[in-house]
Amino acid sequence: MTTKLDKTLKREIDIDGQPYTVTISPEGVKLTQKGFRKGREMAWRSLWQGGTEEGSGGMSG
Repeated sequence: MTTKLDKTLKREIDIDGQPYTVTISPEGVKLTQKGFRKGREMAWRSLWQGGTEEGSGGMSG
């Protein structure tokens, strides 16, 4: 059983030695460099409709 996402969660991650904040909310997900206000944001609907699944061959790398 999963828990419904009904409030905002913030977690810190490290990308190439730089700290970032990941904000997960009922509206979507946002990635912001720590200490900054602006970041990359994506609504869940956009992620589902326009994203490529890992392992689907849609992403190179």
